[in-house]
Amino acid sequence: MAGAFPPSLEILVTHLMKLPTIGRRSAERLAFHLLKSPREQSVELSEAVVRMKDRLRRCSRCFNITEDDPCAICRDPSRDSKILCVVEDAPDALAVESAGGFRGRYHVLEGCLSPLKGVTAGDLHIAELDERVASEGVEELILAMNPSVDGEATALFVTQRYAPKGLRLSRIALGLPMGGSLEYADEQTLQHALSGRTPISGRES
Repeated sequence: MAGAFPPSLEILVTHLMKLPTIGRRSAERLAFHLLKSPREQSVELSEAVVRMKDRLRRCSRCFNITEDDPCAICRDPSRDSKILCVVEDAPDALAVESAGGFRGRYHVLEGCLSPLKGVTAGDLHIAELDERVASEGVEELILAMNPSVDGEATALFVTQRYAPKGLRLSRIALGLPMGGSLEYADEQTLQHALSGRTPISGRES
């Protein structure tokens, strides 16, 4: 029971429960694992968390996470700047990149449209996407939003915004379940989804 825990242990359990998918029982198991581990491991863990918070930032161009600005992908001259993979957030970009095979660049919206949550286009990096399309010679947008109601709404918004500009627009093949997340998809699924993307509208290939 929570009341039987020493205060310092209970505080740790409470903080661990704030992590995604971590309930009370899982938090307790993690806390006792840390308690049994050498002190040095706990110090290294805490230092790694602080180091991450201090060093990571958003790339000023694509808004992916990076230690250097602009990020390595935006700086890489071998990447195809004419193709942008548009994703909801950084874990999705990292998932696509880890799958391999994609040699374009990314644009992270940092969210998706959600009227029920009050998230509008002004809350996303849409204006910055406008600027990149205009200044970087972008010819194709690959829409890699998660297969959710909000993700579909965002994909539709982007399509309606850029199709009249003559860009090619495509969606990654949705070999993912509705309500799933790119972040947790396996690499093979993402590879097939990218290679099997389908046109939405816009300029012919």
